Amino acid sequence: MIRTLSLTTDVPPDRKVQIVLPDDVPAGVAEIIVMVTPRASKIQHTLGDLARSEFFGMWRDRTDIGDSVEFARRLRAEAWSRAV
Repeated sequence: MIRTLSLTTDVPPDRKVQIVLPDDVPAGVAEIIVMVTPRASKIQHTLGDLARSEFFGMWRDRTDIGDSVEFARRLRAEAWSRAV
């Protein structure tokens, strides 16, 4: 049985981290894979930040997009059909 556990910790300068697994993880031989990812940004963005960003309105002058909802639906459908 494969089980995914997500643990967050601070890595000290000596790079030694102790992992304590939950009680329901069986004792015995196991393969443990460690992924180190960057710490998530603590910056909170607001809707106003998005509205002021370069992304807001970036397609406003496009003439090939009539109904934006339908255009997005078509893009998603095409992406899903390519993935299969």
